Amino acid sequence: MPSRLLHVGWCIIDPKSIEKLLPMLNEIGVEKITFIYCDRSQKQFKPDLIRLEKILINSSQQSGRSTLMVLDFKESLEVFLDHYPEASLLHFSDKHIDVQNDIETIVVGCEGGLSAKEIMLFNSDKVVGLDTPMILRSESAVSVAASKLLL
Repeated sequence: MPSRLLHVGWCIIDPKSIEKLLPMLNEIGVEKITFIYCDRSQKQFKPDLIRLEKILINSSQQSGRSTLMVLDFKESLEVFLDHYPEASLLHFSDKHIDVQNDIETIVVGCEGGLSAKEIMLFNSDKVVGLDTPMILRSESAVSVAASKLLL
C-alpha cells in the first residue's frame, strides 16, 4: 500500500495513451483515477473499463500492489468538482507541487488543456504548477504530477 493517497481526475485522452501509462501510475501508488469528459476531450474516445482493469490486475501482480486502483468516469468537470470540491488543478502556476503538498485530488487536462470556463471553476489557491518552462503533454503531466506528489 502506498504511504499517501492520490486521486487523479484525468480529462479523457486517447485510450491507447491511457493504457500505456496506467501500469506506471498503478505501480507508484495512485489510489484512484476518475476519467473526465472535459471541453477539449475528444468525445469519441471511450476507454474500455474491462481492458483497463485487466491491465491493473497484471500491473498489481508484477509490482506487489495489494489493492486495485479504482477507476471512475464523470461526464464533465462540473460534475467531478461537485463530488470532489477540494480538488487542485495542474496548470501554469508559480505554486509548484511536490511531496510536501497536501494535495489528495488533482485534475490534469487533456491535450490542449482546459477551457477558460473550466479553469474558472477552480479557486486560484487550488491551481498548482510544475517548475518547468516546458509545455507537457497530458501523459507527461499526469506522470510527473503523480510522481512528485507520491514519491
